[in-house]
Amino acid sequence: MNVELREEWMESVTCDELYVGQSATVTRSLTEADIEAFAAVSGDLNPTHVDDDYAKGEGLLGRTAHGMWSGALVSTVLGTVFPGPGTVYVEQRMRFLRPVRAGVPLEVSVTVKAKDNATGIVTLDCVVRRMHGEDLMVGEAIVKAPKHKQRVLRSNALRWQVFDAAAGLKSLLAMAAANGERLHCAIVHPCDTESLRGALDAAEHGLFTPVIVAPRDKLLAVADEAGLDLGSAFIEDVPHSHAAAERAAAMAAAGEVQALMKGSLHTDEVIKAVLARPELRTKRRMSHVFRFDVPTYHKPLLVTDAALNIAPTLEEKMHILQNAIDMARVLGVAQPKVAILAAVESVNPKMIATLDAAALCKMVDRGQITGGIVDGPLAFDNAISIEAARTKGIVSPVAGDPDILLVPDLISGNILAKQLEYLGGAMGSGVVLGARVPIALTSRADGATARLASAALAVLLAHSYRTRPL
Repeated sequence: MNVELREEWMESVTCDELYVGQSATVTRSLTEADIEAFAAVSGDLNPTHVDDDYAKGEGLLGRTAHGMWSGALVSTVLGTVFPGPGTVYVEQRMRFLRPVRAGVPLEVSVTVKAKDNATGIVTLDCVVRRMHGEDLMVGEAIVKAPKHKQRVLRSNALRWQVFDAAAGLKSLLAMAAANGERLHCAIVHPCDTESLRGALDAAEHGLFTPVIVAPRDKLLAVADEAGLDLGSAFIEDVPHSHAAAERAAAMAAAGEVQALMKGSLHTDEVIKAVLARPELRTKRRMSHVFRFDVPTYHKPLLVTDAALNIAPTLEEKMHILQNAIDMARVLGVAQPKVAILAAVESVNPKMIATLDAAALCKMVDRGQITGGIVDGPLAFDNAISIEAARTKGIVSPVAGDPDILLVPDLISGNILAKQLEYLGGAMGSGVVLGARVPIALTSRADGATARLASAALAVLLAHSYRTRPL
């Protein structure tokens, strides 16, 4: 997203201009993001500041700001406002009187207490208080004031994005654990460290009872080399990855397991094994959905289909879209918003993706696709940014707030998904829908965390399928 840059200036107050009793006050409100940013930069992860439940257990109303955040506010005033640019910090003394919580408007005041014209040393009283209320921090700052007048351009191009990479995973795990009954999941050929670790992590979190389908000797060698304890996990011994996929599919067809989790084998091995079992087929087209927590987006984002259907037809896109809507509803989105992506936002007969988008929207109007609010075609910028949509005169109930991005084909979807992960810093997980059992499916390059999150998705869907089968 392009950011408009503005020219703002800071002007210093020189030592000669300062006098005892002179003061300046700046107002600021603490946000949750401020607390998280300070914790990330300082490394101070005291749970009083980052864990709301812990803070309440300590008798507080909730998590509080770090004490030094108040000190940083004082530094901000001294260095940018009063005395301003050219000020050199020499000493700071602070006394913290009360905790500071998010959402509280604050006044930060500094007042000249004494100055030495010969050395340029100035002493200032410092106070951080609730707006028109009680003091939260009091102290004294000693600075060397600027000798000469300075007018400096204030940088407004710096951007700080706070992202809790674990928040989405914690949310998924909590939702999956809330279902109560523990299901059985077949782990298909987890014969490398990360796929095995992800499966064992999922079992340790109580997501499911694992049934590991793999060559026993190879599996034990991987576990031994990585120092992983298989515990009481049941091992279904098979000769190779093809046999692992076939055996896992057979177990799912027989109802022995309620979900599948891909290990270190190729995706097509698992999918072909599932497709070969009529008991696992439904009237739906099987499709893959990525779930991403994106640092610069305000809620989880689903992307489909970026892994299975290479060049889906209109009918196949109908199934892909319905699968994604159903998944979003399982994840707690009552009426998910869907942006059908194309290169442009208008229907162009030369672009099949725009024709498909228009047809899918009409299918929604006719009740052929249900449960979501769907709009398209939309270019990516119009889908994600309400400002971009407004600039282009697009009125859309989806623009700027989609829960689901439906891509035109696998190539564009795969590129988008990997850009989100590798350039955008998104945390991703993935699952296959459309069969009688969900399949936790990630890239072989993914680590244990992505596999754990994918397992949680599969468990949530498996529980849903028991009451509302496809």
